Amino acid sequence: MASAPRPPLEAVRDRLGRGIREMLAGTPDQVHEWDPAAERRFAPDSAMWAVHTDVAMLVGGLRALLLQTLHPLALAGVVQHSTYKTDPLGRLHRTGAFVGTTTFGTVEESDQIIAQVKAIHARVNGTTRDGREYSALDPHLLMWVHCTEADSFLRARQRYGATPLPEGVADTYVAEIGEIGAALGVIDPPQNQAELRERLISYRPELQATRDTRETVRFLVVPPLPLAARPPYGILFGAATAMLPRFARRMLLLPVAPGAETLAIRPAATALLRTMGWALGDHPAVEAARAAEAD
Repeated sequence: MASAPRPPLEAVRDRLGRGIREMLAGTPDQVHEWDPAAERRFAPDSAMWAVHTDVAMLVGGLRALLLQTLHPLALAGVVQHSTYKTDPLGRLHRTGAFVGTTTFGTVEESDQIIAQVKAIHARVNGTTRDGREYSALDPHLLMWVHCTEADSFLRARQRYGATPLPEGVADTYVAEIGEIGAALGVIDPPQNQAELRERLISYRPELQATRDTRETVRFLVVPPLPLAARPPYGILFGAATAMLPRFARRMLLLPVAPGAETLAIRPAATALLRTMGWALGDHPAVEAARAAEAD
């Protein structure tokens, strides 16, 4: 007896979700399978899960990248050693794998991928165009990258997540993501939002819009994506740009017209992210945790 056909809307959802998932995480055999019975570094009710299971992370990730282009030493390592121009989706998949594994993986899996990243960092060093030496193991540069990511992920979650996190949970998130930062070599990572803001402000005198900055931002504005992905990417990029501090938008030459964020950018990004969330369904880690509770 033939099985009943799936409702058309469900078929659309599955197809859309599969396409988004493959774009963000790779082909099915590259997607990490979460073990529901294994002990994880962070519990399902942690602040890390509350932030990192939300599709708003896409906006946060873009915002972090834009901010990071303003530090010449940190950017030099990316420009001279990264494959972001030749393999942007591959780099996205590897970054997603790191965030996913350190958030949802077991302690062993998390330690393993952190060790892999530190080994890569050990080979990333050189000299900037103006003759300054840099190293990806420099705790000062690691702190900059860590703080831009923590701040961007949290701000995106608070603006575009279903429900903003309470202030106490947001502070806990900063402390929890600091555990990963410390494991990577960040010395004394911030433990709450106030400390995070202070650390970011302290870097202002070091920030510059260099030739590398302009070239990287041009790439981020129009990356080599499949045609179908370009309109939604443009919406996410606009949302990330609108969330930047004003000084950063000025330095990056990414103006946002008065009222555009409220009247156009935020509604469009909210609608897109909700559609993506509907298509993707629950994060695999959430499904695994739910299955473990049911057993």
